[in-house]
Amino acid sequence: MAKTSSKNLPQHTPMMQQYLRIKSEHPDQMLFYRMGDFYELFFDDAKRAAELLNITLTARGKSNGEPIPMAGVPYHAAEQYLPRLLKLGVSVAICEQVGDPATSKGPVERKVARILTPGTVTDDFLLDETRDNLLLSIFEHDGAFGVAHIDLSSGRFTLVQLDSASALINEIERLQPAEILLAEDQNPLQSKRHSITRRAIWHFDADTAMQLLTKQFGTHDLSGFGCNDLPVAIIAAGALLQYVQETQRAALPHITGMQVESTDDSIVLDAASRRNLELEKSLTGDHKNTLISVLDHTATSMGGRLLSRWLNKPLKDQKVLRNRHQSVDNLIQDYRYDNLKPLLRQVGDIERIVSRIALGSARPRDLSTLKRSLEIVPDLHQELSTVELPYLIGLREQIELHHSLLELLARAIIEEPPVLIRDGGVIAEGYDEELDKLRNLSQNADQYLLELEIRERQRTGIQTLKVAYNRVHGFYIEVSRLHSDQVPPEYVRRQTLKGAERFILPELKAFEDQVLSSRERALSREKVLYEALLQTLAEHLQPLRSTAQAIAELDVLSNFAERAITLNYERPELTSTPGLNITGGRHPVVETTLDAPFVPNNLQMNAQRRMLMITGPNMGGKSTYMRQVALLVLMAHVGSFVPAKSAVIGPIDRIFTRIGAHDDLSTGRSTFMVEMTEAANILNNATSNSLVLMDEIGRGTSTFDGLSLAWAFAEYLAKQRKAFTLFATHYFELTALPEKINTIANVHIDAVEHADKIVFLHRVKDGPANQSYGLQVAQLAGVPKSVIDQARNKLHSLETDANQGVKEGGTLPLALNFEAEPDPEAEALKQALAEIDPDELTPREALDALYKLRQMMK
Repeated sequence: MAKTSSKNLPQHTPMMQQYLRIKSEHPDQMLFYRMGDFYELFFDDAKRAAELLNITLTARGKSNGEPIPMAGVPYHAAEQYLPRLLKLGVSVAICEQVGDPATSKGPVERKVARILTPGTVTDDFLLDETRDNLLLSIFEHDGAFGVAHIDLSSGRFTLVQLDSASALINEIERLQPAEILLAEDQNPLQSKRHSITRRAIWHFDADTAMQLLTKQFGTHDLSGFGCNDLPVAIIAAGALLQYVQETQRAALPHITGMQVESTDDSIVLDAASRRNLELEKSLTGDHKNTLISVLDHTATSMGGRLLSRWLNKPLKDQKVLRNRHQSVDNLIQDYRYDNLKPLLRQVGDIERIVSRIALGSARPRDLSTLKRSLEIVPDLHQELSTVELPYLIGLREQIELHHSLLELLARAIIEEPPVLIRDGGVIAEGYDEELDKLRNLSQNADQYLLELEIRERQRTGIQTLKVAYNRVHGFYIEVSRLHSDQVPPEYVRRQTLKGAERFILPELKAFEDQVLSSRERALSREKVLYEALLQTLAEHLQPLRSTAQAIAELDVLSNFAERAITLNYERPELTSTPGLNITGGRHPVVETTLDAPFVPNNLQMNAQRRMLMITGPNMGGKSTYMRQVALLVLMAHVGSFVPAKSAVIGPIDRIFTRIGAHDDLSTGRSTFMVEMTEAANILNNATSNSLVLMDEIGRGTSTFDGLSLAWAFAEYLAKQRKAFTLFATHYFELTALPEKINTIANVHIDAVEHADKIVFLHRVKDGPANQSYGLQVAQLAGVPKSVIDQARNKLHSLETDANQGVKEGGTLPLALNFEAEPDPEAEALKQALAEIDPDELTPREALDALYKLRQMMK
């Protein structure tokens, strides 16, 4: 847009000058400039819109001798295009005509009525009903990260202060914001996956933040919100509020306070663990086959979003969790949840409707949905009338009946209103006497004109007299020239034609003034009434929000009850004694994808049994077993029942996972580097109350390096961190660790070999596995039989050579080339092999030792 700066304005038409002035105030937003029935875009905006929206790029006039690029969309179809732009991270300034074209001299007055950004939208058609739409603000100072986020569609405003960049990354991964605000001189994020908006540094000012926040909340200071010791978070919150005020250009009465979060309140999951556990997205990026796809059978969109928040922030407070578990138990009794479900399905998204009422952007159908939702509340009260649990009684009381609001909406809004108030026909008949009169004028005009025509024919005796209308002259009485001498004196001549005369009566002129303006006046009156209705409803924001929150929670708890019955889940027991004791545990997602019954397994971990060294074949179920333990723990800590016969769970502060292998191409990190980075995070942050899943650590490097690292990691976790650890490995050497560390135990996933084929039993048993079944798994994968046979022969040859070499007193195959430059570690291993009693060394052990020596000699 540099070529269209203000110094070039005189070269343009008045309309383009107006456009350029408005555009200069919104350089970072795509400007939708209203011209009649279209939103037009010019210059670079037009080129970009044409590319992103696949619309036609044309031209209008010239600038510096070059045609001005132009593209446009019909104003009534804008809702089809705006969501596409916002999903691409493009912000849009909506510029409306606010002047009257009939009275305007020069271009009609226009101004930006609203700015739409990915994180500040509230319109239903722009939002995903299943997810919170979060705007997040970050400010860094002296190693502390202030984070504030708001869901403008619900008014939920939260802040937290973090002490490390890794904690910031975990928080962003948890929240998945639609848009992130950053100071222009700060760059705490490397990811390009998020829509980032840069703000001038002066927007992140402590004094300004304090003034904005206290003014918004109507308080003297912020001590009542418990954030006085979070100065960096307050700065982030102030910048966020200022941005919201700029984009909405309206009061924000539904933002009445802030909630301070602490990382100590919940079980911490880092970004890798969220990805590996597939809470809301599978490793392939799909929603299918995730934990939430199994658990979310909620009846309302509010409940679905609340369940997502709970899953992403599992609580440590066992009192709160026991209340949820007891509530689920209570709703299962007499199948209460089954009666609640059909009622809850009739409840609309009250939470978001209330926010749109606060912003003055609620549509007529929002209000009709609110009315129908409030009509369901008495039935919900009736269904909960027999509950005795205090927690559920509290939810019932929080769901207010709102009799006066329901009566108001029933009187004010028709049953099925149009989409927009601008179309009229929203306010019900009988609500306003003046509106009814204006509507009657417009609707009964034809009848009046017919009656006038009959009356005047009788009065004048002119049987050919007729009352008519045209756009130029309005209403008139037409008389043929043959009867013009019979025209009464009060008739005023308006037009003379070849064969007729047209007249106007004072009565007809008055009627014309009324009728021609009645429709516009009726629509104007309707808009006034509608705005007054929104203002009345806005006086009840807090009780409506409270009702919405209680209905959402009741929905989630009813959902947990239904899932427990349908999927055979049991209530977990939370205890203050460290440890995990699970009987008959199942993977909640995998079991829903199988045709055959899922094989359940037990788990026992306590102060004396803190690490399980898990061995067994690939595809045997090691990863599934590990993940199911973590998911059962997580489900218990959001209030859900769990897929197990019983589960006793002690305090858990963090869940770590090191599962799977992948490169991070965005930062140029190899698979092994990613693996080591994630492992380092675990070793540095795990505690004695952490649950750690380590799967095949060390496989991304050479055998000796990998084995050495895996051994050291396991020993450090067991001795130093004392975390509850599930450690899956193919390094059979690690199965010797229980002999050195008494808190480690060996378990294996059982399998049997039959006719050169493998049968996975998926049963976890005590003790180490005796082999890996690598060739059998390769055969299952479709490796050609000739290759499998060749591999089997080579394996037999290697085992024979290794065993024979050891029996002959340490003589090793010449292929190892011991004439190479001596290596102290290789010599030490040679000496160790020479001292091994051949009768105590199995062929498999001999082969493993030989292979490791060969790798070292390379």
